[in-house]
Amino acid sequence: MSRTRVHTHPSAPPPRPARFAAATAGAVALAVALAGCSGTGPEDPGADGKGRSRTSITVNLTGRQAKAGEPVRVTLESGRLRQVTVTGSGGEKLDGEVSADGRSWTSSRVAAPGTAYAVEARDDGDGTARAEFTTAAAEKVNKLALAPGKNSTVGVAQPMSIVFDHPVENKAAVERQLRVTTSDGTRGSWGWMRDWSGKDRVDWRPREYWKPGTKVTLDARLNGVDSGGDGGWFVRDYRTGFTVGRQQVVKVDLDTHRLKLYRDGVPVKDVPVSAGTPGGEKASWRGTAVLMAKEGTINMRSETVGLGDAYDKMVDYSMRLTWSGMYAHAAPWNAAHFGSANRSSGCVGMSDADASAVYAEVRVGDPFEITGGDAKGTVAVNNGYGAWNLDWAEWQAKSALR
Repeated sequence: MSRTRVHTHPSAPPPRPARFAAATAGAVALAVALAGCSGTGPEDPGADGKGRSRTSITVNLTGRQAKAGEPVRVTLESGRLRQVTVTGSGGEKLDGEVSADGRSWTSSRVAAPGTAYAVEARDDGDGTARAEFTTAAAEKVNKLALAPGKNSTVGVAQPMSIVFDHPVENKAAVERQLRVTTSDGTRGSWGWMRDWSGKDRVDWRPREYWKPGTKVTLDARLNGVDSGGDGGWFVRDYRTGFTVGRQQVVKVDLDTHRLKLYRDGVPVKDVPVSAGTPGGEKASWRGTAVLMAKEGTINMRSETVGLGDAYDKMVDYSMRLTWSGMYAHAAPWNAAHFGSANRSSGCVGMSDADASAVYAEVRVGDPFEITGGDAKGTVAVNNGYGAWNLDWAEWQAKSALR
């Protein structure tokens, strides 16, 4: 009985990349020779006359204008695939899996637009083949803005928030690529909305406030995902994260005209305030508002919030709570009403000293829980970070995957 032996052919030229013809009806499969070494002779039907067995693969994406947004599929004509490597022009590799029968391989990520890919397949006889294709460029690119800032430390109510430049019609496809991981296994849900700016937005929040010290990471694997409609393609991945700081909650009672700052459940500040004048548009919002930004000294003009020429002031220690213009800030001109009446134009006003003290202690992402009857309604989900004003079932229902 003869013994089969594997050996190399130093004089044989290396395999050359095969270029694919453009696809016509369906996916046009181009057979690419896999050259392997064996001890069989040229009379063997599977040999090429030089002692090398031959087989072929097909790749579903071909040519220089291949369709983006599709997984790469490599199929072996005979034998079993041992390894497939697909590398993009930027050096990125597409992971994938070989099927149970060993005949095919499918990438777990899709092919991104405007990218040249090199495919290398190896079978169980150590034969290899190479192929190339290039995806069509994106006619329109969608981008996004992430909050909070990368590597920031935030309060216990801060959501992960994404605002898209262009509309997202394929919300489910996009949401599947947004992976949130936490250091302590905290679970949460995405919720879609129209941002105050009019753009599409999706936020991720846990069921309850974050635990202090939790590390949160977002891996948005969007490269090659189609927004759908007129939204365009995503042409890159995004990765960001933040850490949750100390446990702090600010409670504002519109009826007693007090603001209390609690840390780990213990009150550390208790100051008199005067909030929005009840009975009209100057009233404050109730519900949970999340501190969006500490803006310091800013110019506040009533015309920007639809209140005509009621005021135009430089305001100190400004803490933004909503996009619609509700702040907590210093309001020394309203001192006669601190602790006794709500007489502001919608904001929560304090003395200079109290505003300075609160400003120094709070952190972006801290919740301001506002209660009382002197309010014009509840903070909307998109008016800043109003997600906490929905119960858990209502919030989960805003996911595109529910």
